[in-house]
Amino acid sequence: MGPTATRMIPPETARLQLSQMLSPAFPVGGFAWSQGLEYAMDAGWVTRATLPRWLEDWLDHGQGWSDAVLLSLALRPGADNAALDDLARAACMTSQRLTETVEQGTALSANMAALTGCPQAPAALPVAMGRACAAMSLPAAEIIAAFLQAQAAALISAAVRFMPLGPVQGQQMLAALQPRILDRAARAATASPDDLTSATWGADIAAMA
Repeated sequence: MGPTATRMIPPETARLQLSQMLSPAFPVGGFAWSQGLEYAMDAGWVTRATLPRWLEDWLDHGQGWSDAVLLSLALRPGADNAALDDLARAACMTSQRLTETVEQGTALSANMAALTGCPQAPAALPVAMGRACAAMSLPAAEIIAAFLQAQAAALISAAVRFMPLGPVQGQQMLAALQPRILDRAARAATASPDDLTSATWGADIAAMA
């Protein structure tokens, strides 16, 4: 199931494998984390009315964008995954965020090693995902968009569990976010390390708390 240096995975198989890796059933422990959103909801910073704006800021200026850029860099031929992992860890604004991305990426790496029989060094989540998807014969923007949608869906799922927000309303929020996801994925597909930026201090403070 994993990428190799000599064999590309055809699109039809790649899409199934991508869907498998991004499924809530794939055991990476994502349900235990919310990038600070749960605290923000508890503190009243985020409500049902303001959740869409939080998600937009996450995607435009926060960890959504940072992870999209890191994933893009890891998907490229000849990517230095060890250096990118260092960069991904350095880009975490809080120790909590560092733990979150490293624990999930380590779990993803272990799962891929078990599925492919090829050892995978622990790495931050977007780097581990890029390494796992590097041999997929799919446009980078498609892989990045699928990853961002899965991350956004996990955040919305946390909101559905926490606040008075019905599952259908949560899906409506996700659908409304999709054009933005596609746009940011397309931008990230051609991004450079200089585009790795973050400016969501409220989310960082919430993650600390």
